[in-house]
Amino acid sequence: MSRFMRRAMIDGPDIGRHYPVVVIGGGQAGLSASYWLQQADIEHIVLEQHRVGHAWRDKRWDTFCLVTPNWQCRLPGFGYDGDDPDGFMGKDEIVAYLERYADFVDPPLREGVTVTRLGRDERARFVVETTAGTATADQVVLAVAGYHVPQVPRIAERVPAPIDQLHSVDYRNPQQLAAGEVMVVGTGQSGCQIAEDLHRAGRRVHLCVGSAPRAPRVYRGRDSVDWLECMGTYDVTVAEHAEPEYTLRHKANHYMSGRDGGHEIDLRAFALEGMQLYGRLATIEAGGRLRFEPNLADNLDSADATYCKIRNSIDAYIAEQQIDAPAAAPYHPVWQPAFEPEQLSLEASGITTLIWATGFSGDFSWVEAPVFDGRGEPVHRRGVTPVDGLYFLGLPWLNTWGSGRFAAVGADAAYLVDQIAALQAAPAVAGTG
Repeated sequence: MSRFMRRAMIDGPDIGRHYPVVVIGGGQAGLSASYWLQQADIEHIVLEQHRVGHAWRDKRWDTFCLVTPNWQCRLPGFGYDGDDPDGFMGKDEIVAYLERYADFVDPPLREGVTVTRLGRDERARFVVETTAGTATADQVVLAVAGYHVPQVPRIAERVPAPIDQLHSVDYRNPQQLAAGEVMVVGTGQSGCQIAEDLHRAGRRVHLCVGSAPRAPRVYRGRDSVDWLECMGTYDVTVAEHAEPEYTLRHKANHYMSGRDGGHEIDLRAFALEGMQLYGRLATIEAGGRLRFEPNLADNLDSADATYCKIRNSIDAYIAEQQIDAPAAAPYHPVWQPAFEPEQLSLEASGITTLIWATGFSGDFSWVEAPVFDGRGEPVHRRGVTPVDGLYFLGLPWLNTWGSGRFAAVGADAAYLVDQIAALQAAPAVAGTG
């Protein structure tokens, strides 16, 4: 057990008092905020519901690893400190990295504390009610990401009882599943990687293919992430991006893998190896008969179009910069669906497990503040909300592509702490003549 963990559990800071800043969430976002708050000499407390690294430790499958290279792990003051910068950390390595970072930051942390309500009192101070007492604060940072509630469609209620169902957050390895074939619904990063994990273990996999895009891994001698970093792609802000803000923040991530040194995921290649692909799941009828939308070919083509667009943008950059890079063969699909599957009987096909890789939604029901839109989603600009002193940190596309990741959460935290410091100083400035 690390030094900071022992202290957090034994003699952590007192919750029942007033703080200039309360940070809710002790993951990479909350730790980054604490780092910059300490640099600005601003007193604060960090409240974490579980343990540092909880989501990585307890909410990922056994073979999970990063899909971005380790060198992109650049938490403030503490970049990747291992010996494989071009590799991809597995979940245990990620947890260890976060724990080392927490030791480095040495935050005023309380773990195992759930915030049950965030409101205001008659003095307009923030009131933070928790399972370990109530704190008040001048300012609050909500560093709790947005992946709180696993989403499972209501059609799951029609799956016959003999079929086991689980969300991707509860998947760990092929051995935990009953013998038989497996249906995976969803082809974002989790769905594709879980399908591959099962496929490589020799399980017969059925996969409902959605509209998520895919990306090249290594192209023209370098990882595509390395190229895109050099091209400035990851520096483009929400305000500068061609796509609308809402679309960006809800767009599925490109699927690829960091497993075994990193590789592309090509669902067409899986089909050649025996994986059964279908279009998007439309409904489940009585008796466990699945109906699919006739869009398998379109979804595969759309994923490939994004894949080729990324390759083309790298080609253009290489030409413009006159970079000496190895040539690449043109892309050609290795498989085409001969027809669009319309239906499938779970029982007749021998499917015994259905895995819902259908994403998450946020739960901010405990936050009593007018900072949400009609969909119940946070309203902010670079994490700054319409309520003075209340901020979000760690959300997808808070400002750039890397906002919810190790790559840029630290930069977002630095910006917010600048806003916190300015607001904290405002009364003194106003009072001077």
